[in-house]
Amino acid sequence: MSTPNRKPVRVLVVCLGNICRSPMGEAVLAHEANKLGLPVAVDSAGTANYHVGDTPDERTVSTCKKHGVPIDHQARAVERTDFKDFDYILASDNQNLSNLQRMAPKNPKAKISLFGAFGNGKPIADPYYGGQSGFEQCYKQCVSYSQGLIKEIYGEDIYDTTESTTQPTPSKTSQL
Repeated sequence: MSTPNRKPVRVLVVCLGNICRSPMGEAVLAHEANKLGLPVAVDSAGTANYHVGDTPDERTVSTCKKHGVPIDHQARAVERTDFKDFDYILASDNQNLSNLQRMAPKNPKAKISLFGAFGNGKPIADPYYGGQSGFEQCYKQCVSYSQGLIKEIYGEDIYDTTESTTQPTPSKTSQL
């Protein structure tokens, strides 16, 4: 079931530096939506500007590639316009959620929440200083939370009624 005439739901995934958790969340959510042919436009950003312009951490890239998830991103910081441009802004952890709530203008268009609210409610631990197992755990959480968000938007039975497609993941410019 494809919904080509429906306006894409716009989602921003956020972590601290935008090189580990949020670009992985962006890639996984885009991949999950694409497999189902759903109109979801995804981007990611950081609440800090430490890595603006950098590519994702190599461990993030290798974890995504291991699981067949395309990833192509340049780090950026959250901007004030994001709060009106996106439907959902999803924080990787409680500290970033607090930062986003503090940064948000009054009455933002975007629903700001913890990414984990669409799963088991747990934050995504920052894998930056750990080993590969932390990136694998991050990946598993991103898959679970992405599927939860898709179910929230498109209905609980979306995975039962939608046939998977083999469409390539749209380029970043076509998603946004």
